Amino acid sequence: MTTTAPIHSSRALHITLWVLQVLLGALFLATGLMKLAASIAQLATSLPWVTDVPTALVRFIGLAEVAGALGLLLPSLTRIRPNLTPLAALGLVAVMVLAIPFHLSRGEGMMLPMNLILAALAGVIAWGRTRKVPIQAR
Repeated sequence: MTTTAPIHSSRALHITLWVLQVLLGALFLATGLMKLAASIAQLATSLPWVTDVPTALVRFIGLAEVAGALGLLLPSLTRIRPNLTPLAALGLVAVMVLAIPFHLSRGEGMMLPMNLILAALAGVIAWGRTRKVPIQAR
């Protein structure tokens, strides 16, 4: 009997987590930069809620998304404080969880599946990088 199964499964999980980190990082970086750089009028064409909240809140959400995206990638890529990656993932879970009651209060129930999926994927990253295949610091 061979003992390669756990090695292969942890390698597969490691690769899967990297794919999730890159995809979620790219998504949150793009949406965060959009919320930081675009005018409220431009954002309102695709995100109608931005006209109903203070501009500072829109910019803060964008900043949180950019910070989360960078936190998903940079600590793990550089292996400098890679323990920050699961914390960034948990921060993005918080952003998505907080978005749920906001969208519900506005009657935007169609947004919930996306919020839940993104929160779940970020949660998987936090779990995987904390418990299963953490990245080792230099």
